[in-house]
This record gives sequence, structure tokens and C-alpha cells, in this order.
Amino acid sequence: MDENIVVVKIGGATLGSHDTTIEDVVTLQRQGRLLIIVHGGGKIITEWLDKQDIPSRFVRGERVTNRSTLQVVVAVLAGLVNKQIVAAINDQGGQAIGISGVDGGLVQAEVKDEKLGYVGSVVAVNTAPLRIMLDAGYIPVVAPISLNTTGKLGQGPPVVNINADDVAGEIAAAIVAGQLIFLTDVVGVSDRSGQLLSHLRPDEAAALVASGTASGGMIPKIRACLRALTVAKTARIIDGRQPHALFQELEGKGSGTIIGIGEGK
Repeated sequence: MDENIVVVKIGGATLGSHDTTIEDVVTLQRQGRLLIIVHGGGKIITEWLDKQDIPSRFVRGERVTNRSTLQVVVAVLAGLVNKQIVAAINDQGGQAIGISGVDGGLVQAEVKDEKLGYVGSVVAVNTAPLRIMLDAGYIPVVAPISLNTTGKLGQGPPVVNINADDVAGEIAAAIVAGQLIFLTDVVGVSDRSGQLLSHLRPDEAAALVASGTASGGMIPKIRACLRALTVAKTARIIDGRQPHALFQELEGKGSGTIIGIGEGK
């Protein structure tokens, strides 16, 4: 495990005109942290789908993706959102390169559920492109689309949509990262009464999903945390809307939910 590698998943809802995430990323890079960013962009995808009169539908927190939806997803994630984040990091003095799961065969997936359409389940992660960029002093910024390994190209599109939370968890596990951090638009994982659960053991986190206490978009986040914990010491779900949330978290001064062995109450 390389404790210096931190995989950060940035939700589109946490990036705004007053956001400090990019500033934190640049500061941490200057301090010698090896960062890999995986980003979402669900709200922007929905906006662009609405412009095309394409309805949005979700199952268990994941977007149902037909061919028309997939075209918008690829354009928004690998194009608009990815390049905006990369440009912002470089503009503030950092060094970043945008990449999707398709590039360099970084992420390979197969269609996992016909009900979800062209949504992939990760089957392999090629960490070589990430290590090349990290070794060269760059932050990889990963858009969550991947190669489609399901059948031949004639049987479906060559790329599929993947939940960004799943991509973050699989990359963290494959590259043996020290930490996985989710920047979200909620305070963390809460119980049924809405109280923040600041520390959870993996079994406690899994029980929240099984019982339905954790629902919607929190399900893939917890699932990804559990995947990362096969190699990492901790995984964290924090409120990315708070000023300097990422920097504070890595300085040990953050809040939110920490999931890890021996971290339970």
C-alpha cells in the first residue's frame, strides 16, 4: 500500500463558484501528495438530457442509460466536466491531465444489468496510465466511462457509463491507495433519525445498506468504500461544500464519516 496515494471522488454538486476543492488539490500536490481524482457530473448530465428532451431515470441510485443517454453522458463527462476540472487545476498552478476510463484501457467493464442499459460493472483496472502520470508529477483526473467488454462492438456501444463512485473504489483498490475520500453534498452517512455517524466499521456500513438506512446515491458510495478497504486503511465520506474540506480531512481536522477496521464506536 502506498499511503501517499489518495483517491478523491468529486461530486459535481460540490463544485461551484465559491468551492475550495481545486485550491486544496493544488496545495496538496505542492506538499507532495499523490492525488487521483475521479469526478461525477450527474446534475450537469441531467441538465443536458433535459435540453435534448431525454428523460432521466434512476434505479438504486444509478442512471438508466440507453444509447441516446450514453451519447450525452460521454460528451458531458469526458468532455465538458473533465476539461473544466483539469483547466481549473492547471489555472491555479497545479499539474493535471484529463483521462477517461477508455483511454489507455484504464477501466474495462461489462454490462451488469439489462434494466440499467449501458451501465458497466468494472472487471479490470489498468493502473499503468495512472502511475505514468503520477510519476511525471501530474494529477490524473478520471471521467467515469469505460471500455465495454461485453461481446463484440456490433452487439453494443464500445463504451459504457459507470457509476463514478464505483470507479473511485475500484481504482483505489487496484492502485493500492492509502485513502479514498468522497466529497459529497451531504454531511456524511446518517442513521434513520438523521444523526451523523462519524465512525463505522465495514460490517456496520454494510448493514446500513442491507437494512435500507443508507439509500439512493449513498449506496454506491458505501459499496465503493468497502471495496477500497480491501487494501486501504480508511475510506471517508465528507461534506465537500465546506470550505477546505479536503485539506482539513487530510490534516486530520475534518468531519463526516470514517469507515475502517477498528474505526467503529
